Amino acid sequence: MNEIKCPECGTMFQVDESGFADIVKQVRDGEFAKEIQRQVDLLQADKERAVELAVAKTQGDLQGSIAGKEAAIAELQAKLEAKEREIASNERAAKAEHDSALNSAVVNKDAKIAQLEAALKQLETEKQTESRLAQVQHEKTLASTLAQREAAIVQLQQELAARDSAFETEKQLAVTQVRATVEKERDQLAAKIERAELEKSQVESGLKAEMAERLKAKDDLLAYKDQEIERYKDMKARLSTKMLGESLEHHCETEFNKIRATAFPKAYFEKDNDASEGSKGDFIFRECDQDGNEALSIMFEMKNEQDDSTHRHKNEDFLKKLHSDRTKKQCEYAVLVSLLEPESELYNEGIVDVSYRYDKMYVIRPQFFIPLISILRNAAQSSMKYRSELAMMRQQNIDVTNFEREMEDFKQKFGRNYELASRKFHKAIEEIDKTIDLLMRTKEDLLGSENNLRLANDKAEALSIKKLTRNNPTMKAKFEELGGGAEGTAASDEV
Repeated sequence: MNEIKCPECGTMFQVDESGFADIVKQVRDGEFAKEIQRQVDLLQADKERAVELAVAKTQGDLQGSIAGKEAAIAELQAKLEAKEREIASNERAAKAEHDSALNSAVVNKDAKIAQLEAALKQLETEKQTESRLAQVQHEKTLASTLAQREAAIVQLQQELAARDSAFETEKQLAVTQVRATVEKERDQLAAKIERAELEKSQVESGLKAEMAERLKAKDDLLAYKDQEIERYKDMKARLSTKMLGESLEHHCETEFNKIRATAFPKAYFEKDNDASEGSKGDFIFRECDQDGNEALSIMFEMKNEQDDSTHRHKNEDFLKKLHSDRTKKQCEYAVLVSLLEPESELYNEGIVDVSYRYDKMYVIRPQFFIPLISILRNAAQSSMKYRSELAMMRQQNIDVTNFEREMEDFKQKFGRNYELASRKFHKAIEEIDKTIDLLMRTKEDLLGSENNLRLANDKAEALSIKKLTRNNPTMKAKFEELGGGAEGTAASDEV
């Protein structure tokens, strides 16, 4: 059963799988109909824009042609008005000239009236004659001017009529050409629209067929997924917690062994069976370079649980133990491969770095097991060059330090040996001096004992019984008794 929340009232209600599938199908069919209608609207809008562009182009060409013709008519009208203004100006000039002549004659007449009273009749006759001549000349000038004006007007009217006729002819020709072009473009557009409609119908048919196939394939896939979900649920229901964890471990080990021979031929990847320090991880990955230096080491922990488990674990519950195992086994990185918290957006995004909690630690889903090893391995290989250079520099520093230490040790030992030899040499000299002094003292003692022996010998030689018995009557009497008179005589002779 699936729980669905109503978007209007917020009420939660349950729907079985068939009802849920019907709802999904309705939403999917509605979306498909909306997509088809959107494609139709787009094609209709493209068609209307194409027609509008063609009409606008035709109207623009017609307006340009009409504007050119109107400009030509305006130019002819301006020329006609200028000609009329010129004729009116000529008429005003002729009239002004005539009026000026009459005024001049009147002024001369008034000035000379007193002097010409006698010739008044003659002057009046001449005046009448001149007036008639001037009037005739003026009438001739006016007639000629009017004739010229009428001829010019007739000519301009003829030119205007000819131009109007030519303009009408050109206009009719242009309209005919434009109409023919517009009709041709209209026919082309109509043909394009028909082709577009045909293509649209074909596309709609293809889309409908494709969508039907997709829907069928999606329905089959959904059915297959439902079967797989049911099988997975059934499998998980039959598995114990230990078997769930072992299945994830077996999956990761199998994925690694698939590419071990090609990608990690010299790598170590085995289960951690050493629990001598109280706990152990699941797998340990180690890889060394060609010189035998360890390039990368990872402690892996795999965690999984049943979907219907009442006590839900979190990934953070296992980070401390993983860090402890990594530290005990001296691994550089720690990785938790987890299927816990399946609804978490954080852990479902990909590789999650939790180094803010524990140094060099990551939490991943099983599908990122091999990619993470590859990423860490590439990073380790990139840093091995610098590590080797650093190790070489350290080794050189160690060699220099060892050389200096050995030099100092040699100097100290040599100095100590020199000091001991010097001390013994001086002690031997002192002993020799002491021996010499002893021998000198012995010599002196021997010389002294020789003197004492000589003196003793002298004293022994000077010893006699007489001297011994002097002042000792007892001993003298004894010697006399033992030796008799002869000895006494001898003794006396010796004394």
